[in-house]
Amino acid sequence: MNANSPAARDVRHVLHGYVELKAQRESLPTVITAGEGIYVKDENGTPYIEAASGMWCTSLGFGEEELVEAAAEQMRKLPYYHTVGYKSVNPAIDLAEKLAEMAPIKDARVYFALSGSEANDALVKFIRYYNNAVGRPQKKKFIARHNGYHGATVATTSLTGIPINHVAFDLPLPGFLHTTDPHYLHHAHAGETREAFAERLARELDEMIEKEGPDTVAAFMAEPITGAGGVIIPPEPYYEKVQEVLKKHDVLFLDDEVVNGIWRTGKLWGAETMGIAPDTMTVAKGLTSAYQPLSALILSDEIYRGMEKGSLGVGFFAHGQTYSGHPVSCAVALKVLEIIETRDIGGHVGRVSPTFARRLQKLGEHPLVGDVRCKGLIGAVEFVADKKTGRLFDPSGVVARRIKERAESAYKLITRNVPSGDSIAFSPPLIITESEIDEVFDRFEKAVNDVMGELAREGAIAA
Repeated sequence: MNANSPAARDVRHVLHGYVELKAQRESLPTVITAGEGIYVKDENGTPYIEAASGMWCTSLGFGEEELVEAAAEQMRKLPYYHTVGYKSVNPAIDLAEKLAEMAPIKDARVYFALSGSEANDALVKFIRYYNNAVGRPQKKKFIARHNGYHGATVATTSLTGIPINHVAFDLPLPGFLHTTDPHYLHHAHAGETREAFAERLARELDEMIEKEGPDTVAAFMAEPITGAGGVIIPPEPYYEKVQEVLKKHDVLFLDDEVVNGIWRTGKLWGAETMGIAPDTMTVAKGLTSAYQPLSALILSDEIYRGMEKGSLGVGFFAHGQTYSGHPVSCAVALKVLEIIETRDIGGHVGRVSPTFARRLQKLGEHPLVGDVRCKGLIGAVEFVADKKTGRLFDPSGVVARRIKERAESAYKLITRNVPSGDSIAFSPPLIITESEIDEVFDRFEKAVNDVMGELAREGAIAA
């Protein structure tokens, strides 16, 4: 090993997220140095298909010159200024206006941050501020779902419902609760239909709110389709019934669109795909195609007016960030939204997503596969030890990790393994073509077959 190679220097100095730290220190990362379209290249020039859009985010692919030029033009004009106090910048004004037009929230107000985690963290503060202002100081509890993912700050990790994200961090904080993950394969009772399962989960949420006291529960947060938790698509009539419960108890619906938003699910918003009428929306990732860090927190006018009342009461709205409304990030986001319109990216997703669904459904016939699920260009495949009984692998996650690693090392295909059972997720750039989708799944099936052969030889599955 070259001690001065980028990979070796990384091991000495870079702290990575979501790794086993000792293993990360003892192994070498793949250093990505270039990208074009759906492909990235490592430091040796080896091309990989990026079938996960990096972290669900590079929706317009790599090397999009119009985005590069939008950033460069804004840097030449005004590389930085802030929106703290009584200052603003044109790109932030234009983007807020555009998002307010696009969002299914009437008279929306927009706050900008840099990541989905930051926006969701700010949202927790804002909802507390709002309820204090409108005379409901006890209404402070937040309910999210087991297996949901909402960020990595102290508050958003508390919203996140993945146990390993809590262990050793002394989380979740008090006042953050979790209800059942709407994963039918894992949590349905024997003989329970999808409709009955959805109705039971809504009843459980109702019972949780009643037990806690409706006057203490502020909000329910959910991704329309759970992303990092395994691309979980709640069955009908889950959201219909959940929204009835929330309305009954005057509990806000906080829509986390960080992964779902901007055509990922086949429609502009995940809320539109899944029939949700949210009170707030958190948008990130595809908003800039990840070319610049940016997130947007979209609030209803009712919440904003309550916050305004609170500001009058205390004399100051004591929240702000140095990079909120950063002009370069907002300029890139505006160009992304322009490209989506002029190139009809939504129409393209509609044209290629049937091929994506067909290839996933074909994988569902594989003897190692227990479930496939998808909407638009987000999907997942879940592996089981016994297809007839649905028996899962124990320990969970090991087989998916092996398949992911085989796909990457042998077939130069990058996917994402997720914590929901033995699942691997796909969220390719929205610009992907039908032939490229076929290439993704041709490579992936080879990796699955390789690992299935190894498992049979090891006696982990029937030969």
